[in-house]
Amino acid sequence: MNEHPEAARVSTGSAGLDDILCGGLDPDRLYLYEGRPGTGKTTIALQFLLEGVRNGERVLFVTLSETERELTLVAQRHGWSLKGIDIFELVPPETTLDPAQQVTVFHPAEMELSETINLIFERVQQIDPTRVVIDSLSELRLLAQNPLRYRRQVLALKHFFARRRCTVIVLDDLTSAQNDLQLHSISHGVVLLEQLAVDYGGERRRLRVVKMRGIQFRGGYHDFTITSGGLRVFPRLVAAEHHVEFPASVAPGGNADLDALLGGGLDRGTNALIIGAAGVGKSSLALTFAIAAAQRGEHAVIFAFDEGRGTVEARARTLGLPLDEALASGRIQFAQVDPAQLSPGEFAKLVRDAVERDGARLIVIDSLNGYLNAMPDERFLVLQMHELLSYLNQQGVLTLLLLAQHGMVGPQETPIDISYLSDAVIMLRYFEAMGQVRRALSVVKKRTGNHEHAIREFRLTSTGIHIGPPLSDFRGVLTGTPEYVGNAEPLLQPGGQNGV
Repeated sequence: MNEHPEAARVSTGSAGLDDILCGGLDPDRLYLYEGRPGTGKTTIALQFLLEGVRNGERVLFVTLSETERELTLVAQRHGWSLKGIDIFELVPPETTLDPAQQVTVFHPAEMELSETINLIFERVQQIDPTRVVIDSLSELRLLAQNPLRYRRQVLALKHFFARRRCTVIVLDDLTSAQNDLQLHSISHGVVLLEQLAVDYGGERRRLRVVKMRGIQFRGGYHDFTITSGGLRVFPRLVAAEHHVEFPASVAPGGNADLDALLGGGLDRGTNALIIGAAGVGKSSLALTFAIAAAQRGEHAVIFAFDEGRGTVEARARTLGLPLDEALASGRIQFAQVDPAQLSPGEFAKLVRDAVERDGARLIVIDSLNGYLNAMPDERFLVLQMHELLSYLNQQGVLTLLLLAQHGMVGPQETPIDISYLSDAVIMLRYFEAMGQVRRALSVVKKRTGNHEHAIREFRLTSTGIHIGPPLSDFRGVLTGTPEYVGNAEPLLQPGGQNGV
């Protein structure tokens, strides 16, 4: 029998950070949140205190850098009320020199460091809170004047709170000339918040748990955003944590000839890369799979990075595909994504919500080009994509990835090679024959099950996709410059089919 049962964790006020910490913080310890000004330290610290207020706890915010009025404005912008949070202000702005506010006002520059610390101790003993935030240690560092005195006073803070049932978060804005590793050694845990400027688009924010004594946590960087309502943290996706059992089955594509090419369809729990030049029919092919899923009663989600919903709906009507009905019924969800404002972690969260909350069984990412081009400095995007695809596979979801190659005919370049991540590769090509630009389709890879190895012509018509017989009388079709070695009999004839 365990004589010292583990104490319940304390929520940080952020579901994402709690997830990263596998449940939250150990109670009655001192933690450090550090980051440059503007990274969101005060906001996430307020979330920590507000969580305590919701639990009926007594909480204290000690501010040495911001006024109560500034904190109130921050809270209002997030739709919060600071009612229930005791604010001990050690800054004397003229706007708060009102006796009616019942706030003791001091100026740290006019006091010795020990006096400032003692004032904090007195207020804590008076209020007896279970959660405390001190914002920030930079002022204490200035008052200390030398590292040794500063370390002693921070240790005094730690030892004082260690004798009380109180969880403390101290903030540091990293304004010292050197990284202050003294705080790291003193603190029970350290969370680093960063803000990164990119060449184009919104700034990117991320956090990392630097250390956490006795707590298992998910290491590495995790994206987060600051929105109305506080910090939204997107834990780094680890596919191995999300495996579920699902029956093995095949998802048909809604076109008998296409299904024959694929050996019956695409297997659930796999992903397929549809690759080809711009305009060759990749999105139309993916639409047929999505509509087929909707007609089976399944939920499909299309994440569109390049095209608007109106363009996709117009194309579906031109091809005679009942997309409007599927969208109206909710069987197909169209999600317009702006990659210039989106981090990889946030996109992974959108996909997870579609699968776990909405029950999506088919995911279409159209296309990878828009996502990749907007993130040129995301060096590990391929690894993130690998983790996302592994997650979807383990959830039993069929994923279609669309990738446009550079060039129309002849040799073509691929902006990024992810074919090794794909369980199936469907290659679409333009080729010229009989004075016309035509389209060819071939399944060049499929890890699960058999598939046809022939190259077939296909045409986008007013009744959907029409696939012809194998192009056995041509050589070099996939290069875009085929050599004709037979007659025109295998080619699709225009009679009765209006090409679009």
